[in-house]
Amino acid sequence: MASGPKFVIVIPDGAADEPFAGLEGRTPLQVAQIPEMDRLAGSGIVGRSRNVPDRFLPASDVATLSLFGYDPERYYTGRAPLEAAAMGIGLGPDDWAIRCNLMTIRDGRLTDFTAGHITNPEGRSLIESIQAMLGRPAVEFHPGVSYRNLMIYRGRPGESPFTDETVTDPPHDHPDQPAEAHLPRGPGSALLKDLMTRAAPLLDGHPVNQARIQAGKPPANAIWLWGQGKAPVVPKFEEIHHLQGAIISAVDLVRGVGVLAGWTRIDVPGATGYLDTDYAAKGRAAVRALDDFDIVCVHIEAPDEASHEGRAAAKIEALERIDHEIVGPVARALESFDRWRIVISPDHSTLLRTRAHDRAPVAWVMAGSGLPGSGKTYDELAAREPGGPFFDQGYRLMQRFLDLGWDGHTRS
Repeated sequence: MASGPKFVIVIPDGAADEPFAGLEGRTPLQVAQIPEMDRLAGSGIVGRSRNVPDRFLPASDVATLSLFGYDPERYYTGRAPLEAAAMGIGLGPDDWAIRCNLMTIRDGRLTDFTAGHITNPEGRSLIESIQAMLGRPAVEFHPGVSYRNLMIYRGRPGESPFTDETVTDPPHDHPDQPAEAHLPRGPGSALLKDLMTRAAPLLDGHPVNQARIQAGKPPANAIWLWGQGKAPVVPKFEEIHHLQGAIISAVDLVRGVGVLAGWTRIDVPGATGYLDTDYAAKGRAAVRALDDFDIVCVHIEAPDEASHEGRAAAKIEALERIDHEIVGPVARALESFDRWRIVISPDHSTLLRTRAHDRAPVAWVMAGSGLPGSGKTYDELAAREPGGPFFDQGYRLMQRFLDLGWDGHTRS
């Protein structure tokens, strides 16, 4: 059993937002009934962090690296390699991982980047068919979770078609926009576009999609290739901080960051990576993990998915369930230890107004040993009040979080 202080990170993905007209000019955090987070804010501190440096797209890959204390400028190589790590897919020095969304394109527009949150068995069947028809020694398709899958390009020294100049667009940042305007560009783009074009007729006639159409569900009639990168080299978290960690998430991207950091992956039955996830099961798993690990991270994708769908009520419900079924039980368990800390922080903003990610700094709350009471609530407005800590380099928050001598007043 692990001894010493206990630390917990709760990541309500995409929870940060801006004042929204549909909520009478308030943010979801301001509207949601979150007494547990507000209690921690009142007894701890509320601050802000910029988790996405300006040269990167605002996305969970870069932002999660920051939250885990890794400087994206040093360690980020792309989104897909992080997911490959979670899936146990090895990458050689000349290999590239590329994210492969199963999605719905209608009338030439990026209609649904999740293909109606296609089920795991349906997604696996489609990707296996694509691999059988389009796979070759240099090109592999691997099923993941729901719409989130991977393509691997096995390169040889000096023969890879991709470079750092290859540009791809995440489909979730361009809802309902023309697909043609966001196709891959630069080195290797011809290969990606060719695979996307050739996959379309295979998907159109597939029994999975025929059944989905008959059931009134959106078909996964396209693949979207993006998020390419080579294998990153990341130092283990335990080597840096001398703490053993565990990661609880239903999303391969976040799992992958944890795996690269050397954390133990804890899979929770009923965790779906969507609004129907089993929040309470995640909370129970986190409480149990405190017996065996020094630091535990619980990631919840639901607020991000609600924002991408433009559903304010669903985002508020997700925040309230995170508060009641995860934050509350975990905080009470932590309080039984002599020394402890908890930080609750979104990775990035996801705006209901645009249904897309945003690079604005996010508000976080931290409570536990050595921290004074702020008397504040947890929301974006409270975090911007004068005197609150602000980390322009978000990865620096982790070091302060783990420093039980930090009183929360130093600015960085």
